[in-house]
Amino acid sequence: MRLVISFLFMFLFTSVLDAESIKQNSQDNSKGISKLLKERPENYFKVGRYFSGGKRLSVEELKDLFVQSKELDYKIGQIYALNLLGIKKRIKSEYDKALAYHEDALTICIDNDYADVHILCLNLIGVVYRRQDDIRNALDYHQSALSLAKRIKTPTLENKKSISVSQNSIGNIYLSLNQHELALEQFLKSNKLQKEINNRKGLAINYQNIGNVHEYLKEYDKALENYYKALELDNEINSTLGKIICKNGISSVLIKQRKYEEAFVYLNEIYPLAISLNNQYYIAKTLNNIGWVQTKTEDYDNAIINLEEALLITTKHNIKHIQIEALFRLAELNEKLGETKESYAFYKEAVKEEKNTLGEKNFVYVNNLISKIDLQSKISDFKVLENETKIQTLQMARNRNILIITLVTMALLSVALYSVYRQHLLKNDRKILLLEQQALQTQMNPHFIFNALNSIKLYIINNEQKNAVYYLNKFSKLIRNILDVSKVKDVSLKEELATMSLYMSIENIRFDNSIEYIETVHPDLNSDTIKLPPLVLQPFLENAIWHGLSSKEGKKEIVLSAEKITEHLIEINILDNGIGRKEALRIKKNKSLKRNSIGIDLTKERLTTFCNEYSNEFSLVYHDLKDAKGNPTGTRVCLQIPLN
Repeated sequence: MRLVISFLFMFLFTSVLDAESIKQNSQDNSKGISKLLKERPENYFKVGRYFSGGKRLSVEELKDLFVQSKELDYKIGQIYALNLLGIKKRIKSEYDKALAYHEDALTICIDNDYADVHILCLNLIGVVYRRQDDIRNALDYHQSALSLAKRIKTPTLENKKSISVSQNSIGNIYLSLNQHELALEQFLKSNKLQKEINNRKGLAINYQNIGNVHEYLKEYDKALENYYKALELDNEINSTLGKIICKNGISSVLIKQRKYEEAFVYLNEIYPLAISLNNQYYIAKTLNNIGWVQTKTEDYDNAIINLEEALLITTKHNIKHIQIEALFRLAELNEKLGETKESYAFYKEAVKEEKNTLGEKNFVYVNNLISKIDLQSKISDFKVLENETKIQTLQMARNRNILIITLVTMALLSVALYSVYRQHLLKNDRKILLLEQQALQTQMNPHFIFNALNSIKLYIINNEQKNAVYYLNKFSKLIRNILDVSKVKDVSLKEELATMSLYMSIENIRFDNSIEYIETVHPDLNSDTIKLPPLVLQPFLENAIWHGLSSKEGKKEIVLSAEKITEHLIEINILDNGIGRKEALRIKKNKSLKRNSIGIDLTKERLTTFCNEYSNEFSLVYHDLKDAKGNPTGTRVCLQIPLN
């Protein structure tokens, strides 16, 4: 009741001023449209200056601007009008109409090659899909915008803003998938860029989203710290929508801290503002929080009115996550009223919607990750071809130089000239070897990647969300490690062992985690200073799994140990209790489909190249393990590598 009275009082007090303000705005906008159509600037981002940012243009004025721009064939004016119409419809939660306007604007951008505005339209469409919890389309559009923006070699201020918006939106998508670390990483990247371009509105949005992450993690002090930073910036730029968003966030935290009166003060302030904007999304969110506070303070009659109104709005406009919150709040309210049956019905419906939404989102997330890996595989193949072309070019250049220098040598019979030629030849050979190593490092086994992702997908299909998220995080770390080490010549033993541990945990999924993997490093061995080629141990672990243990029954075990055997050598042993090499070879011969593995041969070549810089050479020895009766009990691979 207090909320309604305060709103009516504010409405009566401001109605006269609003009428005069609207009349003045209409006159100003009419002049702005005339001036714009007369001057017709080709920079989209300068159009807003004619209308004080364009926020005061009415729907009718925007439609008039579009019609007149179309008659004059003024493309920028058409795009500007369409995008603002789309934003107004989005604010009112009329998402289908919003998409139609933004897609028409995007078509004009594509037809006329407006790169900067093209990126802006992609982000605007992505935001509309995100409001509808359509994660697949939202992610596609924001990633497309981010990709286009990063291709621009000399980014403008607007390009940087677009990159930041894409990062922020992708962060929100990760947040909705409960990928909190990934979300925070995107928000911090976006915030850094907004600080660089000194965009206070963008900073306010990012601080708000960083606060959301901390609230999800129940770090309420950090959440409030970031919410207040955002609110301070929104007050500076007088952003009504920003104030509504921030105060809703602050109220949510205060309710969780049981500070109900403080929360209710904020909600009383922003509800009239949300009504004045006719923003159905934040009207529903504010009503939901008001009903929550009233439930906590036992104002049950008003609580049920506000929560049911929030549920009605979210159901009508398909705002899933607020709809789920409203259902949970109604379940809590009915429980307090002693209406057990109704409480259970609301709770059951909330859990059902949450399960469907979260399951669908995670499934989309995994499929999108598969697409990314597929794209990365194609990029890697392109790099391999590019490096092979460079190798061929160098080989041709070397052959040409050999011929020239040979002719000169034969003509002059000069030992000195031959020495120069020899040095040049060795230098060229070194370049070729280095490029061959880079070409090798860019190749990844697609079977492992897709098999691993399909294994994780089974967890999602079986609704094992915790396992899915756990192994998805491990898999993303493994892929990141592999991509990082592909750029370097060597890594530390500690880094290599960490990557192998991740690899084993992913491979072990397909064996129902039945393989026990043990790592032992001698205490006297400093694994941080020992260098070796990246991913050099992976082929041996892969052989141990697929040739030694895959056909074995009972306990399966792999032990990886490392120790220093002399001042200049370390020894790495990989021991499995599998079926042995002889039996593995017999099984391989009996298979109808045979595939030649070149992983070990390539690893030997890499070790040979790596050890050329050391006085000692590497050694690789296989030991067939047997019991007292001569039966095979496994295989031990002994690899000795020189120390730098």
